[in-house]
Amino acid sequence: VLITALVLAGCAAPVFKDAPPAVATPLDVAAGPERYHDADVVWGGKILGVRNRAESTEVEIVAYPLDRAQRPDPGAQTLGRFVISLPGFVEPLDYPPGRYLTMQGRIAGAQTAHIDERDVVLPIVANANVHLWPVNFPYDGSHWSFGVGVGVVH
Repeated sequence: VLITALVLAGCAAPVFKDAPPAVATPLDVAAGPERYHDADVVWGGKILGVRNRAESTEVEIVAYPLDRAQRPDPGAQTLGRFVISLPGFVEPLDYPPGRYLTMQGRIAGAQTAHIDERDVVLPIVANANVHLWPVNFPYDGSHWSFGVGVGVVH
């Protein structure tokens, strides 16, 4: 039973099954947004904030690499930041800071944001399909460990 559970956990299907192969990271696009205009991307990460504009809503994300099931890996080094532009008004409580997501969309441009004492280019993704991961992601109980001794969970 244990081996079957581990095999099934390792074979999780991707969220966006027909997604194209990765063309670039948010850092790559930030370095040359014009080269990637209209490129399809599948990115994921952690929500930093939501800004409702007059005609759209911007969700700012810190990007992480995705595993084979297209889940963000918060234990890895970040891949920059990006913005998802959603049409109309989006309830900020539906996209709370700290929640993880994976999305598929198209590069629609870039914007400059002032973060601390630096100006940073943030790719903008439009026409996005968004998959929100459960509130307890990545600590959803799917992690296994065996051993003898004392463990501390924080």
